[in-house]
Amino acid sequence: MKKGIHPEYREVVFKDMAADFAILTRSTVKTQETITWEDGKTYPLVYLDLSSASHPFFTGKQKLMDTAGRIDRLTKKFGAKVAVGNQKKKAAPVSIAQKLKEAAAKSKEKEQAKEATEKK
Repeated sequence: MKKGIHPEYREVVFKDMAADFAILTRSTVKTQETITWEDGKTYPLVYLDLSSASHPFFTGKQKLMDTAGRIDRLTKKFGAKVAVGNQKKKAAPVSIAQKLKEAAAKSKEKEQAKEATEKK
């Protein structure tokens, strides 16, 4: 390797502020912050907004979509052209504003139903 052209590769602590989770790993990221780690040494510190400790996919808080009837829902929701065999059918046109209102209403209904079941 040529000398002087590569960034410094060093141990760095990445800290997720949302979940109060930190991990020590190696990186070339530059930072002015430092932290004293569990081993008593001082390492550069990088703050994160999201990590595996706070991301909905990894925490199990992600909403999973039902796969049954996906094409029917897509056609109903977006009025898209749907391929049936070699023919194409065009669904009734729906305005974008109407779609957004319907989606917001459904989302609000689901949240209210979820809160009602959690209170019981």
